[in-house]
Amino acid sequence: MLQKNGDPYLYETSLKLFTRAAAVIPEGIYGHQNPAFVIPGASPYFADYAEGGHFWDVDGNEYIDFLCGYGPVILGHNHPEVENAVNRQMAKGSCFNHPGKLMVMLAEKLTSMIAMADWAIFAKNGSDVTTWAIRVAREYTGRKKIVMAKGAYHGAHSWCTAYPGGVLPEEKNNILTMNWNQIDTLERLAAIHRGKIAGLILTPYHHPTYTAQEMAANGFWEKVREICDRENILLILDDIRACFRLDVHGSHEVFGIKPDLICFAKAMANGHPISTAVGLNKYREAAEAVFFAGTFWFSPVPMAAALTTLNILETTDAISEMNRLGTRLKNGLEELGKQYDYRITVSGPPALPYMTFDDDPDLYHIQVFCREMISRGVFLHPHHNWFICAAHTDADIDHTLEAADDVFRIVQQELDA
Repeated sequence: MLQKNGDPYLYETSLKLFTRAAAVIPEGIYGHQNPAFVIPGASPYFADYAEGGHFWDVDGNEYIDFLCGYGPVILGHNHPEVENAVNRQMAKGSCFNHPGKLMVMLAEKLTSMIAMADWAIFAKNGSDVTTWAIRVAREYTGRKKIVMAKGAYHGAHSWCTAYPGGVLPEEKNNILTMNWNQIDTLERLAAIHRGKIAGLILTPYHHPTYTAQEMAANGFWEKVREICDRENILLILDDIRACFRLDVHGSHEVFGIKPDLICFAKAMANGHPISTAVGLNKYREAAEAVFFAGTFWFSPVPMAAALTTLNILETTDAISEMNRLGTRLKNGLEELGKQYDYRITVSGPPALPYMTFDDDPDLYHIQVFCREMISRGVFLHPHHNWFICAAHTDADIDHTLEAADDVFRIVQQELDA
């Protein structure tokens, strides 16, 4: 059962396991799952199992999971229909010399669902397809430069990572940055580098780490499309994070975006590793010219998961239900914040919310808030947006808001001390 008395969870097994990991793995846990990214010592380091909208750590503590594996889990952990499809395919095999028919079926599914998609390719991670997409743009245009928004995350590859380790300066020489929602900065780049920009890669809305999410201003996407058409720049939409959480036809349908290429990953297979890029026939020849391969990319197992997941999203009210629950969470947290005289913002689409304290430049308020929520069995990340999945319930939202009522009081006491 979830704790309700505010007693902190204990992480003895997690900490011991981390000590062992640090002896044999660089950093012990690396990348975005490094404990330093959450709250070291006040959050679990290792998970054990999950079911529906909850997970359990290696110390046996239970949590309402509002991170959902950083987004891939959209229907809920261990969803029976998805796992049955996976198990049926696993019984046949998972790694062959050739692709299986599921690859064709999944490509057909995507091109029938997504109005602008004439073709689809597959890989494993978001970084795979965003990096491939900018290469296609370069192949098509014969140009070198790529524009992205400052603070955007498009993966861990050298051209887009914010971390300098092992990255050569020349690997970023052709990457230009614009300010999100400031179309004049894109106009300026287009004028300065006229005839040299191959592609513009943007997310449907801005979701930088450590700060509030930002939706596109009125007219932003129309102006972006106008500039791309005028300058012969490919518009690449990085829909990795939201994926099909907002609309089963893609986030571009929600925001009225008209991209040339779209990259999807996270939520398309309910936690099984797969990514895809889709595009217009206009770019098929360039796509065929860019070599793209990975030993495990043609595995039919995640393709079975993806087909099942997409079918469920198409035939149920999962997307509208995630939006409803996310709206309840957003409204409840903002109302509680007011009661405790905090100016808080729950930003982004309701199914991918993120809470920030408006007067919290050093991020201490949100760290204390998430630390206390985690200790009450509600896993909220202090620096990354959260995710609602279709297995979350009104009871989960009720418990979260009850815990938040206590936690806002603790934040107030700790910060005023």
